[in-house]
Amino acid sequence: MPGHKGSAIYKRFGYEAFLNKIMDCDITEIQGADNLFQTEGIIKQTQDKYAKLYEVKKSYLLINGTSSGLIAAILATVPKGKKLIMARNSHKSIFNALVLADIQPVYAYPEMIDEYGISGEVTAEEIEKHLQENPDAEAVILPSPNYYGICSDIRSIADVVHKYGKILIVDQAHGAHLKFFHDCGFDDMPKSAEQEGADLVVNSIHKTLASFTQSAVLNMNSDRVDHYILEDKLQMIQSTSPSYLLMASLDINADILMNHKHDVMGEWHDSLIYFFTEAKNIKGLEVIGNPVDANKGIKLDNTKINLDMSAIGIDGTLLEKLLIERNIYAELTTGNILMCMTGIGNSLDDMKKLITGLKDISREYAEKNTGAGKKRINSVFEEKLELFPVPTRKERIPLAKSAGRICASSIIPYPPGIPFICPGEMLTEKVIDYIKTLRDAGEKVIGVNDHGEITVGKLEH
Repeated sequence: MPGHKGSAIYKRFGYEAFLNKIMDCDITEIQGADNLFQTEGIIKQTQDKYAKLYEVKKSYLLINGTSSGLIAAILATVPKGKKLIMARNSHKSIFNALVLADIQPVYAYPEMIDEYGISGEVTAEEIEKHLQENPDAEAVILPSPNYYGICSDIRSIADVVHKYGKILIVDQAHGAHLKFFHDCGFDDMPKSAEQEGADLVVNSIHKTLASFTQSAVLNMNSDRVDHYILEDKLQMIQSTSPSYLLMASLDINADILMNHKHDVMGEWHDSLIYFFTEAKNIKGLEVIGNPVDANKGIKLDNTKINLDMSAIGIDGTLLEKLLIERNIYAELTTGNILMCMTGIGNSLDDMKKLITGLKDISREYAEKNTGAGKKRINSVFEEKLELFPVPTRKERIPLAKSAGRICASSIIPYPPGIPFICPGEMLTEKVIDYIKTLRDAGEKVIGVNDHGEITVGKLEH
């Protein structure tokens, strides 16, 4: 991230003047500048552009990131103290919403892709099971695509959710671009959540498209949500000093898509196909769900390139290091997998550079590989932890002494920002050992303080 990959895309389409005057564009709500929380002028015009681009009822600009949109969407649809059915691999911001409104989570587990040890899709059957068991739940939320680009069947899930009279919120932070690939006729990409019937969809425009970091869009796609309540929650969550730089970049992104969509999406798609085709011929490299090969049934957003070179003894961390030595920076490592996150600003030259780097690494390591072959890296998500009500009384204790206690605040490696243990789950020795391993390796783990303590439910005496 971010998807623009630098200034070239703005310069290409005539927005160099904005870049040159960026300080002069840093204004506030002066005459003619509109107001984010009561849009009537230029901000409304930008929101209307997004409503037209995504073909939805209303679009709202977000200047506190997708996180603010997700929190507002939950607060607008789940009353205080009620239940939310949520994917167990949801982003940390969704857990923050639980705390803000004392919401009780019901965790829907994604399927595991055992070969790679990563989370896959959330099925409609999993969602329906929880709806049947929790008729008092108010809404359902899940990420699609997830961080690896794996998409759930949103159409089937939407049908199930609406059958039970509930609201479906989709965290489409990683899929803001999907709608526009389909607009251009590229049916090898999954459809967007807007196209598949979700009620509220939040898109991180900055992740894969051309706006600045921290800018996003919330789309309202049905009449099941009261837009007055949603707007009220948005003004509670977002800054009262919205950045006009962020909003201007959202406007520029909208204009690029409205005027040059077929050019930019076509070039992006062609460069991806080039990469996937060339990658097939690199010894020791597997690309998960390669669209020019058998994709093993994975419904994948092909803009996420998931690399696995464990067949020649290279795990994700080492592969990241080797690519950085070649001035190539990837997005995320998980066990054997290194995920490269492409965006609208990537070029064919970028793909050629990545292919060249991978070929060099393959030649170097294929020769000295001992033949140990691929070693599966396990994921803690395989263990379904025992779930209890989220504690209301809390205390901090050493992580090492927390086995058997109930988690009261998420413990989250960042990135990707997906908890390894969530509020209400009972800590196990396996989870504790995994967190210790991450911290010993220098990884950032939110929820563990400098003294190695975590927050758990307070024991009653």
